[in-house]
Parts: sequence; C-alpha cells; structure tokens
Amino acid sequence: MVDISKEIFETVNKPGRVGVLGTADKQGQPNVAYFGSLRLMEDGTVVLGLGKNRSLANLEGNPLAVLFCVAESPVGFKTPGCRLYLKVREIQKKGALYDNIKAAIAQHAGAQAAAMIVAAVAFDVTEVRPLMVWPG
Repeated sequence: MVDISKEIFETVNKPGRVGVLGTADKQGQPNVAYFGSLRLMEDGTVVLGLGKNRSLANLEGNPLAVLFCVAESPVGFKTPGCRLYLKVREIQKKGALYDNIKAAIAQHAGAQAAAMIVAAVAFDVTEVRPLMVWPG
C-alpha cells in the first residue's frame, strides 16, 4: 500500500474537483473519462461506480488505470492536484460495495444516475505523483 498524504486525500475528495480516469484495453487502446463519483477512502482504496461503458470493459480486461485529479482552480504550473496510479482490486456487480456506491450516487446525483450504475470498482493505489514533475 502506498502512503497517501492528507493533502492528496483532500484533493481527490474535494467537491468540484476534476477526476479523469485513464484506462486501456487488452491491446493497449487508451481511453479517458471524467468521473465525479469516485472517492478516496481512508484506507487508501479508490472506489467508483461505472455504467456499461468503455472504462468498465477496459478494466475487466486490464486492471491498470491512472486517475488524474485536479482541484478547482486556475490552470497553470502551480495547479493543485495529483496523479494516482491504480490497480483493480475488485469489480463488484452485486454486494455491499456495489450497494453503497449506488446509494451514494443516488443521494448526490439522483436516481437516474444511480440506475445507470452496473458495477462498483475498488482500486489499490500503487503510486502517487504530482501533476507536474520538473526536470533536475
């Protein structure tokens, strides 16, 4: 398990932040998608609900992903945010994680959004990097 700072925890869970999940299929074909429903849990697990979409299909065939997370602020070289490198721990299509995520999405985004969720995904964070890495 990777050590996750309080600052990273707060950035990922901040209302209004932008979260983009990068995935790739078995052949390496990439995909990126915006997610508002993802959460970084206190134990370091990243969880999110997915509909029947390209991200879910990719994760079912390739468990590696990257979360690009930017706090709401002017964009520039000092924009707060992080990159979390992830590995799928579990894809659940029924069970407690699925039920909890679906309920949270219903509460925050409405019943129509929750009805689209077909899976809950739990990721382990394998690496944390800043948005910008300066040479030298």
